[in-house]
Amino acid sequence: MDIRKVKKLIELLEESGIAEIEIKEGEEAVRISRMPTGAFHVPVAAPAPQVASAAAAAPREEPVPAKPRPNEHVVTAPMVGTFYAAATPGSKSFVEIGDEVRVGQVLCIIEAMKMMNQIEADKAGRITSIMAKNGDPVEFGQPLFVIE
Repeated sequence: MDIRKVKKLIELLEESGIAEIEIKEGEEAVRISRMPTGAFHVPVAAPAPQVASAAAAAPREEPVPAKPRPNEHVVTAPMVGTFYAAATPGSKSFVEIGDEVRVGQVLCIIEAMKMMNQIEADKAGRITSIMAKNGDPVEFGQPLFVIE
């Protein structure tokens, strides 16, 4: 393949913003990728095929989270990341169900982009529920704790 064609492909790749391009010309092939060496590929799973049957025809309902009672306060994840209940593996959890907490007390850590972010209680009270497990991925706004 002509080097001018390869240079033109590189220019097209940079201008378009796509991550990778592969061109085959007869028995010759060239692949140009913007991904750095050592990058990982995340396979995307295809959805499972739907089976049409009378028993499976009922629509699936998403679980509806219970509304907190008036005396309950829900602490939600302020960011996307990984939930950690303790400062280090094997150490005691920051809080457990039944613990009394005060405003500003660390409840957990959420790791986001290699940064460890301490999540603190914004209300004093007693922990009645912990809704994430150590090492779980969490989404923005996901309920983590209930304080009564």
